[in-house]
Amino acid sequence: MRWSQLFIPTLRENPAEAEVASHQLLLRAGYIRQLSAGLYNYLFLAQRSLNKIQRIIREEMDAIGGQEMFLPALNPAEIWQESGRWTGMGANMFRLKDRNGHDLCLGMTHEEIMTSVARGEVRSYRQLPQIWYQIQTKFRDEPRPKSGLLRVRQFIMKDSYSFDLDAAGLDAAYDKHYAAYCRIFERCGLQFAAVEADSGAMGGSQSSEFMVRTEAGEDFIVHCPSTGYAANLEKAVSRPQPPVVADSPEELTPEEFHTPGQKTIDEVAAFTKLPSTSQIKSLVMVADGKLVMALLRGDHQLSETKFTAALGGAKDLRPAVAEEIREALGADAGSLGPVGVKLRVIADSALEGRRNMICGANKDDYHLKNVTPGKDFPATYADIRQVVAGDTDVVTGAPIDVYKAVEIGHIFKLGYRYSKAMGLNVLDAEGQEVPVIMGSYGIGVERILCAAVELYHDKDGISMPASIAPFDVVITPVNLADAAQKEAAQALYEAAKQAGLDAVLDDRDERAGVKFKDAELVGIPWRITVGKKLSEGKVEVVERRGKKSQDVLVGDAIALVRAGV
Repeated sequence: MRWSQLFIPTLRENPAEAEVASHQLLLRAGYIRQLSAGLYNYLFLAQRSLNKIQRIIREEMDAIGGQEMFLPALNPAEIWQESGRWTGMGANMFRLKDRNGHDLCLGMTHEEIMTSVARGEVRSYRQLPQIWYQIQTKFRDEPRPKSGLLRVRQFIMKDSYSFDLDAAGLDAAYDKHYAAYCRIFERCGLQFAAVEADSGAMGGSQSSEFMVRTEAGEDFIVHCPSTGYAANLEKAVSRPQPPVVADSPEELTPEEFHTPGQKTIDEVAAFTKLPSTSQIKSLVMVADGKLVMALLRGDHQLSETKFTAALGGAKDLRPAVAEEIREALGADAGSLGPVGVKLRVIADSALEGRRNMICGANKDDYHLKNVTPGKDFPATYADIRQVVAGDTDVVTGAPIDVYKAVEIGHIFKLGYRYSKAMGLNVLDAEGQEVPVIMGSYGIGVERILCAAVELYHDKDGISMPASIAPFDVVITPVNLADAAQKEAAQALYEAAKQAGLDAVLDDRDERAGVKFKDAELVGIPWRITVGKKLSEGKVEVVERRGKKSQDVLVGDAIALVRAGV
């Protein structure tokens, strides 16, 4: 292709609305343009990269026996009502009505639709196992679209689904996808980590997320470099740091004391001159319509995911509002505690064995001191806190890291959630009707592109991995008025194509500096510059990443690039 004939609208300055690197650079490099909040046009360069990503995905999915399909993005409400997710998805689901008043939605994912296909066609264990996948547009009514393609309302997802007779079959399908995902992300040139994760609205017994470390991410990953342990913050476990001040070993009785205007943990700490680790944080939550109290050490935060699990899988969890709290406990938030309450109390494991702590007295502007969990109030103990930096590995006590990351893939063992709800059964070898066990596996296609930009960029632009770059190499003649340079550039371009390279010839009537800047901004991995040294039979070969440059004989340039792609 010839650059002069292509639509690559590069920008010299960062757009004001773009905050993260991938958003800035994909706009500046002419990959994307915004249509409205969370909606983007994918221009020529983006589409070329996305096509390459999708080709890699297809090759690896086909290699594990995946069969590609394509299902409707517009779904009738009834199919989602069967699984219970019509209401469960809440405001995130785009809903509409057709001209006859029938409820429809735009698909966020396709568990229900794939299950309905299998339900209508798969009747015998002899037809199992199956792996079906698609690469298709999904929709999510994201409340706060931002960060370019990282948080959008319309996106491309590879979603696949496995159907097996038993748990051993699901394990095998899960392992196949895990290995395929690792190959996909490696081939896309990403540095990633696979971490334990919560299944969330998808349900199921096990899930893993594939994450790329970047400050643009909105998830937090807990990682122990010495043991290799890695988990999403929602799921991670650790040993907490010890209290700043050791508890008094004396057998003391709770005493009420006045704390006028002292509501927050920090305010009470300053007032009592005791650190937050000596306080009990009392949170009132509503789970499936009932009030329940969560207790944490003062410096810890509640993990709603863990708390939900500790409650036995509550489907509807939220913080209690002020009116609910006052009606139940007789005080406002900031003066609450577990002593004497009639609510169900779940205390974080970090409170087990603690003595003589401070908590609210359930009386405005009053607290209690000398409160000992288990003695002064009954509680069920569970790990319900978020891991924080400074904690250590549960098994070894080794230091852990907590860092931001972006999710690029997620795999789930769904189990029987959808097959039982929707009646997907087969006859087993004994002729008995049994439910099919399922798995679900997703990849965010645009997120691979964004993650690559976040990982590989510098002050001059993108340094795209060769496997997903829009072009492998750009051939750049410095002076088009020089017939020898023009002819050599054309010959190198033809040779690059013959060698199987995805090449572009920058034949624009622009200064060499402009061409070089555009090539660096766009992120083409290699540049062959045809300039003055052509008189010596040489051209310059520049590798974008690291900007390593070398002069080579014209006849050696293509082979050098080919070896590096």
